[in-house]
Amino acid sequence: MTFVLPLLFHGDARPVLHSRCLHGSRPAIRRWGAAALVALASGLMSPVHAQSAQQTPANARSVNEWLTRMHEASRQRSYIGTLVVSAGSSMSASKIWHVCDGSQQMERVDTLTGAPRTTIRRNKDVITFVPDAKTAIVEKRESLGMFPELLRTPTNVIPQFYSAQEVGVQRIAGHVADMVEILPRDDLRFGYRIWSERQTGLVVKLQTLGERGTVLEQVAFSELQLDAPVSMEKLTKLMKDTRGYEVHKPLLKKTTAEAEGWRLKEPVPGFTPMSCHTRDTPGAGAQGSSASSMQWVFSDGLASVSLFVEPFDLQRHGQESTAEVGATHSVNRRVGDYWLTVIGEVPTPTLRRFASALERTR
Repeated sequence: MTFVLPLLFHGDARPVLHSRCLHGSRPAIRRWGAAALVALASGLMSPVHAQSAQQTPANARSVNEWLTRMHEASRQRSYIGTLVVSAGSSMSASKIWHVCDGSQQMERVDTLTGAPRTTIRRNKDVITFVPDAKTAIVEKRESLGMFPELLRTPTNVIPQFYSAQEVGVQRIAGHVADMVEILPRDDLRFGYRIWSERQTGLVVKLQTLGERGTVLEQVAFSELQLDAPVSMEKLTKLMKDTRGYEVHKPLLKKTTAEAEGWRLKEPVPGFTPMSCHTRDTPGAGAQGSSASSMQWVFSDGLASVSLFVEPFDLQRHGQESTAEVGATHSVNRRVGDYWLTVIGEVPTPTLRRFASALERTR
């Protein structure tokens, strides 16, 4: 799911699947899991929605009201916390500083495990510092039209595919939190168990649930200071200071799947196309020439699925396969002269439906 933790977490604090993508390395995924608790902080929700949600008793809130309340909480709060992510036998942690003044929002995420990395975001502008390589990667990360925008549009299908129910109260990182389960109405998506801080609505813990309620992945604050003195000015200075770093600015071209010669011959229920980009891949393809690779992103408002399409390369692409790491699943297959990787936080059969539906139109 892509809305409840820091938007920055495209792999900064959790394990990722080792499948090739547009960059010739690993796919960047927008999802709940490690990207969840703070991503409600995208600051794009109408305050009117939040007020009506906050006035509703907890046990009577709809799925939209729960999600709106969680989003608005981080939109109005500054905080500092340590975030721990566990998926299977893997565990990772990061330190987060978050501040929002209602229109501008910033956050910094430092990895505490694995290779050192610092990511700073101001709205859609993101820079990632990799000290070991002395590189800084500058990007624009769009919200993809997913949560929370879908909550306030006629295309919101979340209530059609998910229900919400309160299941209790617990203390997390020293804060009393309401526990709510957001459960799927079919077998094409996972469910979520969320702990929402009782006074503010801020999400402090989240579990992704598989069949029969099995916990596939968990992300939670181990410590959290609400209303912390986070300086937007200081974060801005850090974001601009690239001295000693080689700056890379990957260029993506916004396009449509139709323009690139692709379509789904049948839709996957609930999933809507959100964005499509291409990137030139030097040396890709059987002839070793430059070719264009495509990422096509779908969402049902909570879960997202990415289709990565690139020219088939016999040396880089092996046999068709599937893989699972926590809640993130992937499917690889060859489609004519192209190699397809479908990846997302949904069950493998859902990814297979995308894979079998994709076809070339020219």
